[in-house]
Amino acid sequence: MIPQRIMGLETEFGLMCASDSGGEPPLDVEAAAAELFRPILAAGGSTNSFLSNGARLYLDVGAHPEYATAECRSVADLVANDRAGERLYASMAAQADSRLASKGVGGRIHLFKNNLDAAGNSFGCHENYLVRRRTDYRTRIAATLPYFVTRQIVAGAGCIRRAKDGAAAYCFSQRADQMWDAISSASTRSRPMINTRDEPHGDPELYRRMHVIVGDSNMCEATTALKVAATQAVLAMLEDGGILPRMELADPVLAIRETSVDLTGRARLELADGGWITPIEVQERTREAVLRHFDAKGYTADLDASTSYLLDLWGRAVESVKSGDTSAVATEIDWAAKLSLFSRYMERAGATLDDPRLARLDLAYHDITAAGLRPSMEETGMLRTFASPEAVQEAMTTPPSDTRAKLRGDFVEKARRRRLDYAVDWTNLRLLEAEGTRSVVLKDPFASVDERVDRLMEETDR
Repeated sequence: MIPQRIMGLETEFGLMCASDSGGEPPLDVEAAAAELFRPILAAGGSTNSFLSNGARLYLDVGAHPEYATAECRSVADLVANDRAGERLYASMAAQADSRLASKGVGGRIHLFKNNLDAAGNSFGCHENYLVRRRTDYRTRIAATLPYFVTRQIVAGAGCIRRAKDGAAAYCFSQRADQMWDAISSASTRSRPMINTRDEPHGDPELYRRMHVIVGDSNMCEATTALKVAATQAVLAMLEDGGILPRMELADPVLAIRETSVDLTGRARLELADGGWITPIEVQERTREAVLRHFDAKGYTADLDASTSYLLDLWGRAVESVKSGDTSAVATEIDWAAKLSLFSRYMERAGATLDDPRLARLDLAYHDITAAGLRPSMEETGMLRTFASPEAVQEAMTTPPSDTRAKLRGDFVEKARRRRLDYAVDWTNLRLLEAEGTRSVVLKDPFASVDERVDRLMEETDR
């Protein structure tokens, strides 16, 4: 059985308040954010809130609403929790629209799960993977760079890239042009693909948190699942002592840009030790190494249906780029689904990629509110789902049952219900009382049962 791992996603959303009449926005971004978070602020006195489902919902720098999922052990749980966050924000937007309407403000709040705004500002989708603490950590993650640089050919969200002369071209990734370093402890100044800031959110003697910030925000659940499952498989192989093929890139930052703009997947990426390699070859060799390792370890025989499907999708997605025929994965891979949508529209409307209507269609694809295209695309089979509606609905209120998130979520729910003063973060639960603070530190993110938390919870009954 593949070793289990704690995983999480942090997604920043674009935000705007559009006028009902098509004129100037009735609220600027800051005012729209304030309206969106009004109930959160009223309930807790802050725009930073941990929820009863174990997740964190907050307003990040630059007026970006952000959602960090609860800790999850399975890809299925993670996708459901990620989608639950979108549902929660969509509900908040609908409530904000109602409040605006009652005040006579003719505007509607939109939230976009993308990575670029009209001014070229970038905001991210960060992946977190718990890994064992090792002295060779940096060496090991450096070996994954070719995989992450080229992963966009299977997990990119698709992007209309506009050159300085106004020419438009369709590319794999929204994040590729926003990466300025390969590996660094900085997150905004240099914006690396992998952030090495040592913040494990767990026992620092045992764990590190691999913080990946190179990925696109995905609308298609199958692509989100593939992105995480493939990465989990690569990490499982490395932690078992497996070795990735040597494919060190001479310039990862240049390579990620070159990969993005070449939809054939055959961009020539220079290797550090001389020679060249293509994104297709990097993904093929990485996947083949993983599958060989899984066979050797006996994991393959025990794969569940979801993991088998995702490892197969990984191969089919690479093959579709290789053949130039994406029709077989156009409902499962984001960039291919969006390109199919654009192609149909351009054929019907006689438009080109530089047409402003395509920019509006792009935004509608990423809109998570009721105004977005995804619900209809899922209903008509244009986008494949991965999490069941029931799992998503449950994840909106209930934390995963097999991680630390259950302890946090249950504590938050009980404290709120009893209107007690409390404070929580990823590793701490605090009950704030007149005579002092009672607290518990949760160092094990795998633990969903803890007698200390039980005793703390009993305090809320007094």
